[in-house]
Amino acid sequence: MAYAVQTRDGGELNRLYEEDLPVHEWYRFVLSFPPHLVRKYIEQFGLGRYHWVLDPFCGTGTTLVECKKNGIPSVGLEANPVVQYAASAKVNWSVDPDDLITHAEAVADATCRILHEEGLEDDPLFQPLTNGHEVELRTLSKDQERLLIKNSISPKPLHKAIVLIEQLNGMMDERFIAHEKTALAKQLVYAISNLRFGPEVGVGKAKEDAPVVGLWLRGVKEMANHLRRVHDCKDVPAFVKLHDSRGLDPSLEPLAFDGIITSPPYPNEKDYSRTTRLESVLLGFMKDRADLRAQKQRLLRSNTRTVYKHDADERWVEHNERVQELADRIEAKRIELGKTSGFEKLYARVVRLYFGGMARHLEELKQILAPGAQLAYVVGDQASFFRILIRTGEILAEIAEELGYEVTGIDLFRSRFSTATQEQLREEVVLLRWPG
Repeated sequence: MAYAVQTRDGGELNRLYEEDLPVHEWYRFVLSFPPHLVRKYIEQFGLGRYHWVLDPFCGTGTTLVECKKNGIPSVGLEANPVVQYAASAKVNWSVDPDDLITHAEAVADATCRILHEEGLEDDPLFQPLTNGHEVELRTLSKDQERLLIKNSISPKPLHKAIVLIEQLNGMMDERFIAHEKTALAKQLVYAISNLRFGPEVGVGKAKEDAPVVGLWLRGVKEMANHLRRVHDCKDVPAFVKLHDSRGLDPSLEPLAFDGIITSPPYPNEKDYSRTTRLESVLLGFMKDRADLRAQKQRLLRSNTRTVYKHDADERWVEHNERVQELADRIEAKRIELGKTSGFEKLYARVVRLYFGGMARHLEELKQILAPGAQLAYVVGDQASFFRILIRTGEILAEIAEELGYEVTGIDLFRSRFSTATQEQLREEVVLLRWPG
């Protein structure tokens, strides 16, 4: 499915330069949650240093970073362990950038020495003599390999990455390890692996080799430069907790949040766990299918690959006529088309579970909202299930109103033209207020 991105002011792509995004992240900008949108609602909600902001679907921490820059304390919830780890590093600005670089250079030097002794170099254009024998490349376990998209990473870059990780663990400094591993995670995905990204993750042209250590060290230095720029905000509180957003984290109960700015998953057939599978496995956050299952069970049920037999979130919307009618239409269309796969049979249930999970989330949230708290949820229309249009924002607003929230508006953020349905799919910001 191809999309053409449009915005109200026509200026979305120009902001790529404002956000200083590298080219390989452009697709993420036009399909995800940009910083300028967070800044808009920080200002609109009148949030300042005496308020607390929560992002219950925080991803890599865009909301938290923008809050921290503006001196606003914040908390994020994230169900994916490797993403939570990266977001925690991203909002830890207390690290000395010069010390970080010094340690990273020592790790890089040790890694390159090992590779050189094995007859390898970190520059794919130069390979030294190997004295008549080839090095035995390090590999993953069979359980780990089964978790990856096939050919996600070529053997030689994989070997180098494993050697680097071994040195990071062996020379570990607790002050820097999260930043160093986060830098590696980013380079693994965008520069070292064979992965490619559109709306979905897949495999592109295989790289026989890649300068793993060099790319990683460059990423660490970019991180250090960022730390220098934000030094004045380093003491602003920002925390990221590994938690399922559909339930309340008891540690948050003493807090009262004045603002929510977030972008939950949309109901579609995108398996969000696939986009982070490579770094999750290599950095040790996922060892086998049991770990994968545990991760998926913490997620909002937005696609068929996260649905389990004992899920019960649909009970939260069993009396919502619009959700039930939508699910019934999807099931009727499946029968009409004669679709019989296990995944297709789950489409109608996914819709009930998704909106039920959001209702459960909004109900739990009441316990930690300050009276008058303002909320912004970035959600998008979808047509993944037999091309039946799901007006996500409208339905979410209706559910919130049923739960006692005030709907203060639905802003159009941008629209995407779907070639499959020949319709404009709206991405909207559902604005709510909790009266208390």
